[in-house]
Amino acid sequence: MLRDLNELLLESTELVQKEISYVSEYKFSETFKTSYKELVNNRAIFQNSTVLIPTSTKTVAAPSIWFWVACHLTDLLDELEKYKSRVEEILTATNIINLDTEYSTWADEIRKGNKTPEAEFVEYSKSHFGEDETDKILKFITDYSYWGGGKSIGRSQNDFAHSVLLKASGLLNESSGYLSSIVYQLKTHPSLKEELLKSVVKLNSIIEQEPFNLTAYSVSLKDSGLLFSETILTRFVASLLTKPFVLLSGLSGSGKTKLAQSFVQWICQDESQYKIVPVGADWTNREPLLGYPNGLNSEEYIKPDNGVLDLILSAITNKQLPHFLILDEMNLSHVERYFADFLSVMESNDTIKLHSGEEEKSDVPSSITLPSNLFIIGTVNIDETTYMFSPKVLDRANAVEFRITTDEMNQYFTESPQLDLDQLRGKGALMAVDFLEKAHTKIVENKDAEAVKETLVKFFAELQKTGAEFGYRSASEIIRLINQLKVIDAELALDTCLDIAIMQKLLPKLHGSRRKLLPVLEQLAGFCIKEGYKGNIEKDILLNKEFDHKSEFVQFPISLEKITRMYHGAIDNGFASYAEA
Repeated sequence: MLRDLNELLLESTELVQKEISYVSEYKFSETFKTSYKELVNNRAIFQNSTVLIPTSTKTVAAPSIWFWVACHLTDLLDELEKYKSRVEEILTATNIINLDTEYSTWADEIRKGNKTPEAEFVEYSKSHFGEDETDKILKFITDYSYWGGGKSIGRSQNDFAHSVLLKASGLLNESSGYLSSIVYQLKTHPSLKEELLKSVVKLNSIIEQEPFNLTAYSVSLKDSGLLFSETILTRFVASLLTKPFVLLSGLSGSGKTKLAQSFVQWICQDESQYKIVPVGADWTNREPLLGYPNGLNSEEYIKPDNGVLDLILSAITNKQLPHFLILDEMNLSHVERYFADFLSVMESNDTIKLHSGEEEKSDVPSSITLPSNLFIIGTVNIDETTYMFSPKVLDRANAVEFRITTDEMNQYFTESPQLDLDQLRGKGALMAVDFLEKAHTKIVENKDAEAVKETLVKFFAELQKTGAEFGYRSASEIIRLINQLKVIDAELALDTCLDIAIMQKLLPKLHGSRRKLLPVLEQLAGFCIKEGYKGNIEKDILLNKEFDHKSEFVQFPISLEKITRMYHGAIDNGFASYAEA
């Protein structure tokens, strides 16, 4: 059944105008770029928001938005071609004209009103397609204004609909002529259209954004078969919102990588927003992350195959969306060697020099800044095959430690969940913009400033005795972390927020010999107990294996449990550090 062309033209025009009102630029996926280049014999050159396409007479600079508009015009083109096919079928069956030599003249004469459609034409149409469709076909060949036609239907398949498509697109200028070619390409290659429409949905989702909700993430995790405590989830997300460099440390197999992977799959719109990169033991410089200039070809820059540099460049171009770099087993090599450039610019906001040229080489600029929408998550395994982090690294990150409790292991064996990470894909994508806004906010509400100051000053004075005191940066980040914890969970008590901050920002600085650490650890343990406790800190708490760290007189249970493990590590090994305890 043929659709009414006038109605379809109006619908297509209104749809394009409605959608184009909030989409100013279109982001191509890597899959689409590759497929489209193959379609046009590798003649397309993709830039940030433009595609350069050499034709026989000129090079067309097609804005990326044209491709998106073309997605919404393929139905109109499909219907126009159905009408044209009906006409040609009738002409062929009735032998009214020679279709190869007389078609264009016949169509022009009818269009101008110099002749009317032959009786045989009308009769055949009615007998095969019915009265209603015949009326539509006759209108198609006699009244071009009704369906927006500008060129004769006797023209080639790729030409007669040209003016209709331009009219519907609203892009009426000389250079936009290539738009109709794009519509034809997408109509005849549905997989290309599907790839584009995926991104259109992503752009829509930015408009229809939702407030970030940690509970929604938690529910999605359970649906996918992943089991994490609410405390770990809160600490992890709040850490990302505080500073875009988070370390997840713990025993191998404790779920560090799965947590990072699950979050990025949940909040990202597609895989172009994140990379999971295993760190190699042979990484001794920055080349595995940033690539290098080709020494044999001054015009070429060699990008790393793992896609890290492409991810950074994508984040720079698409500042409205969060991007994530997950460095798996980050301490399998010396972090200070391959990650030095990143550590330096995290605080200075300086540029990273990539090559000496003034122009881009292989689409790589001479220098880059670390974009604020790039979040780096490092997983850290603690065993004899890895290297320990220096204070410089720990000072620039939020360190979240993974330890599986007996209750969590019992739950795992009882429920035996089946993992299905595909259930997470894009479930939180509508919250991505709000997540980024929360991460970028400079507003820090500190209603409990006096209590926070009192606690931090106590810890500062004690840490100073071992040379592990914190600086202004850490103090500022602690206050920000406490604020972000309250942002994602307003019900969290101040003591809980302080406990998390102590665990993640202060205790990682501790390392040293038994003689150096034991007195300090004992004093810090005392700070974790509420005022009025009458027991002996060392005997009743630190050396008491039956002690319950969740007792009512414990003010900071997470930190106290960690301090206790470090205390035992110093006694047993003569040395202790945050990472090894």
